[in-house]
Amino acid sequence: MQQIILASTSPYRKQLLEQLQLPFNTAAPKYAEQINQELEPTLLVQHLALGKAQSLEKDYPNALIIGSDQVFVDPKGQSIGKPGCFEKAFEQLRQMVGLTHTFYTGLVLYDSRTGEVSSDVASFAVTLRPLTDGQIQDYLQREQPYDCAGSFKVEGLGIALMERMAGDDYNALIGLPLIKLVSMLDDAGVKVLGR
Repeated sequence: MQQIILASTSPYRKQLLEQLQLPFNTAAPKYAEQINQELEPTLLVQHLALGKAQSLEKDYPNALIIGSDQVFVDPKGQSIGKPGCFEKAFEQLRQMVGLTHTFYTGLVLYDSRTGEVSSDVASFAVTLRPLTDGQIQDYLQREQPYDCAGSFKVEGLGIALMERMAGDDYNALIGLPLIKLVSMLDDAGVKVLGR
């Protein structure tokens, strides 16, 4: 079986992939993420995910490399990434309150041996409930989700921000669409469950 590499330093993606109980290694992608506002969100996240996966091709010439990236789209149609700090996270959440936002997560399975690429996008919509500035500040100080697109961790205290969530795979909201990944791995000959 080919080695499986997760092209990510995200502890959230690593934790999700561990759920499949497959042997894998993680590696930091050698790819600089840039959000191009001129690309449609679905194309943008596929492009970013592919860039991450292919950046490790030389280091892992006989591997199945998983790349994933996520953005969310604000009501103006702008693609937004990770906030990086309290101030930007506060503004992101403040602008999201009471509105529905769609998160797009690109997923790529790249076979570095053959150059074959499987690619897909999962979307997930969230609506934040009415929140005061104090509630937003309290949440951010307690969970510090500055490395998360959208400025919240739905798998943690961030669930308290939600009024409604909708999508096919909640794992996509966390950063790695496992339902789609299982199908991709299966097509590549990696069976998550026995034959």
